[in-house]
Amino acid sequence: MATTVMRVEHINPFIAAVNTTFRTMLGWEVRRGKPVIKQTRTAEHSVSGVIGLSGKAVGTVVLSFSTPVALKAASALLMEELSEINTEVLDAVGELTNMVAGAAKAQLEEYQLSVSLPNVVTGHNHIVHFPSTVTPIAIPFETDYGPFTLEVALAAVESAG
Repeated sequence: MATTVMRVEHINPFIAAVNTTFRTMLGWEVRRGKPVIKQTRTAEHSVSGVIGLSGKAVGTVVLSFSTPVALKAASALLMEELSEINTEVLDAVGELTNMVAGAAKAQLEEYQLSVSLPNVVTGHNHIVHFPSTVTPIAIPFETDYGPFTLEVALAAVESAG
């Protein structure tokens, strides 16, 4: 089965969703870096929210946070200062990932996507599995608190016939 690179019209809803979600939920303006074709399955940072997408397309969405950004984001969402990675931080990362995936899904109606529950993975150099049919795109973002990365792989399902 051939592997394809994700199409730009599929990534734009995710970028817009990151901008809107972070502005609305955290009060943050994020700065997007240059998109790159992801060459490895290793997550960029140590705390990653992972959501699967299925329907007329299949894919995976990952928000991978540096520890300081995960802590600040969770602190902003929960309106209390958090200083260590704990279940509250993991839940907040999962919820942010869910919001981004849900907002992007609304812009990709033609694919009739279902969004899985978020999983949150921690640890340096953890592996994220993407669909084998598409090469993911990684988009680095900067915040006033440090970096995070959006990683997306989405491929239309070939219809039988």
